[in-house]
Amino acid sequence: MDRHVFFGGKGGVGKTTVSATYAYKCAESGLETLVVSTDPAHSLSDLFDQSFADEPRSVADVEGLSAMEIDPEEEVSRHLTDVKRKLSDQVSAAMVNEVDRQIEMAHGTPGAYEAALFDRFVEVMRENDGYDRIVFDTSPTGGTLRLLSLPDYLEGWIDRLMAKRRQSIDLYERAALGDREPRRVLEGDPVLAHLQERKEFFEYAGETLREEASFFLVFNPDSLSIRETGRAIDRLAEQDLQVRGLVANRLTPSPDPDEEGRGARYLRARVETERERLETARTELEPPVVAEIESRVEEIRIDRLDEVAEDLAIEVSTEA
Repeated sequence: MDRHVFFGGKGGVGKTTVSATYAYKCAESGLETLVVSTDPAHSLSDLFDQSFADEPRSVADVEGLSAMEIDPEEEVSRHLTDVKRKLSDQVSAAMVNEVDRQIEMAHGTPGAYEAALFDRFVEVMRENDGYDRIVFDTSPTGGTLRLLSLPDYLEGWIDRLMAKRRQSIDLYERAALGDREPRRVLEGDPVLAHLQERKEFFEYAGETLREEASFFLVFNPDSLSIRETGRAIDRLAEQDLQVRGLVANRLTPSPDPDEEGRGARYLRARVETERERLETARTELEPPVVAEIESRVEEIRIDRLDEVAEDLAIEVSTEA
């Protein structure tokens, strides 16, 4: 298994339970493991019955397991403040107020959330070398796919910006110096330096996601969830990201053979319908169904992760 493992899927299918259970299994097998929530709902704190923040914090009573929760709103504010600071350092005093106004307007624009969250998301991958496995409990499928597609879109965009910046510097120096002196297009230009830094950042992100990450999609045994999963598989494939397996969650337990009555008849009918849906997932979706997890009467908490882990048949060993 790769160092970075992502669990995604439609909202409400149980990604937090699955990702936390897998992280627990990794820690129990001796791997130093970090589970990261990028979902605004943040259910990790409820599941482990302790508070987590934007930095890794050890999970009580589970050796080798840490957790962190990234707050999307806080991340957007921090990201835009950082952008504002860098831009203010590179423009004239007369333009600082206009820069501030534009940045404030950008706070609510489409893409601001994804860009800010993606930066933090990649920072976690780059800065936590002490962990053998990093497990991501991602936001619902649509937002996650937008995040994962950013490297491809932005690498080319930054290349074009850098070319334009070099051209503008060259034209400026031609006008200022003429052809009598050599021009210094790349010497000390802060904008080019920042663009180069961002280019390397996105190159790292794209390479890591393709070569050091495994993707699993969680679904429930209903037609809507399966169709959404199929669309997610196709969109990930467009980014050259392959889904390694599917996790069927919240399956209805079968009643005992000797049970009769209205409740038992309902359960048997529901189980039969879910089996048909599972067969649809197995035959129509390319990735294999690698785990089947039954519904529990009570909500899953840390003291019940052992029993859920038995259903989650996903390998935990690291790849050479």
